[in-house]
Amino acid sequence: MLPTLGPRGRKLGICGIRIAWSTVGDGEFFCPGCGGDRNYRRRTGRRRFTVVGIPLLSRGEAGPVVECAVCTGHFGLDALDHPTTRRFSGMLRDAVHTVALAVLAAGGTSSRTVRETAVATVRGAGFEDCTEDQLTALIEALAADTGRFLPAADACGAALAIELHEALEPLAPHLAPAGRESILLQGARIALADGPYSPAEREVLATVGGALQLCADDTARLLAAARTPS
Repeated sequence: MLPTLGPRGRKLGICGIRIAWSTVGDGEFFCPGCGGDRNYRRRTGRRRFTVVGIPLLSRGEAGPVVECAVCTGHFGLDALDHPTTRRFSGMLRDAVHTVALAVLAAGGTSSRTVRETAVATVRGAGFEDCTEDQLTALIEALAADTGRFLPAADACGAALAIELHEALEPLAPHLAPAGRESILLQGARIALADGPYSPAEREVLATVGGALQLCADDTARLLAAARTPS
């Protein structure tokens, strides 16, 4: 039998290199070949020099690789860095929720228009059961918890800045520029619901832009554009 072509070996006439694969792990990933979420096997292998299909000599190790259970394509381990569709949706939903909380904390929750805009934004991101009371309670709880160590306003702002970086920085590399801009603009619309930006709101939105890998000039341009009626 002649050596197998493709990911299992290389044909060299009646001689060839074959790889004996072993599975060392499995899970779910976004398959670059299929373009969707698939199960995978993480595999390592050993190369063997063969003559008419008979393995004779070891030729070192192969892999590790990620093998798709559907298309059987082999990919580098960096394929696992891309979130699955389900995880990406969750990351996006959490990002918008965190931005809304940060803007509300900076500008206050006294304005009904601001609260309603924030709720609509969060619901549009996927938290369909979100209410004004829930958002207000979250901000009050955060201020009460962190305010034990620092003045409440400073502590709440610092805590939310950390939350913004944790929610946005892992997401940003997987978003197109328009997607990153959209998240910033959603926060801007919440801030503008009761009038011009306050200094605290501008500071929070600048943090959002930075965490989304938007340069300062682009962030300023987008914040100015958001103030212009469409």
